[in-house]
Amino acid sequence: MGDLRVLVVDDEPLARERLRTFLSREPGIVVAGECGNGNDAVVAVRQNHPDILFLDVQMPGLGGFEVLERLQEQVPPAVVFCTAFDQYAVKAFEIHAVDYLMKPFDRERFKVALERAVRRVSTGKPDDIQTKLAAMLADVRAGAKQPERIPIKSNGKVSFVMISEIDWVGSADNYVELHVGTHSHLIRETMTSIAERLPTEEFVRISRTAIVNLSRVKELQPLFHGEYAVTLTTGARLTLSRSYRDQLPRLGVE
Repeated sequence: MGDLRVLVVDDEPLARERLRTFLSREPGIVVAGECGNGNDAVVAVRQNHPDILFLDVQMPGLGGFEVLERLQEQVPPAVVFCTAFDQYAVKAFEIHAVDYLMKPFDRERFKVALERAVRRVSTGKPDDIQTKLAAMLADVRAGAKQPERIPIKSNGKVSFVMISEIDWVGSADNYVELHVGTHSHLIRETMTSIAERLPTEEFVRISRTAIVNLSRVKELQPLFHGEYAVTLTTGARLTLSRSYRDQLPRLGVE
């Protein structure tokens, strides 16, 4: 068997660099390319036909699971998920013998995952990966529960913010900003996607650019043209826009 071609997919440049460094030290391995988002990954797999795919699960826009669903029968023979997911997803990976790396990981753990992937390429049946991934994805979705924390990827590391501690979320160009007390955290995500990850009984969207934790709302003051000033317990002052007036009952305004 000749050199195995590997594609690296992660939206964090430092995470991709870490994987490239580890892969460069392995004989018989060639990095066929790297991608920073899911859409590019779909194109790269179809064009380059890698043997092994190192795939970040959580990416803005098209995530790792969605990438595989787009590829269908074109999924590479071996997939290694790189994830900061909670344990329910990791359990599904283990049950279906799907390789994964829990961030942050070291070179020793990386080598274990790579060796498994190499064995899968050399011994796996053509449709084996399809069957395993389909079953694993079904289990992940069936067992999915509202997460209690959000991973923050920065400088190649992953830290976590408890959702209950978020005061409000604001839009910042191609990012969203999580405001937690005196600190704020930028993550590459859209307001729509972050809203889907927050419990609806605790958070409410008050404008195109702001989502607030209901327990942090201290005061509402009517403004002009159906808008309201929303003051939080932290002192932050936001605006509930006219187009989100239907959310007023959730804020206690009839």
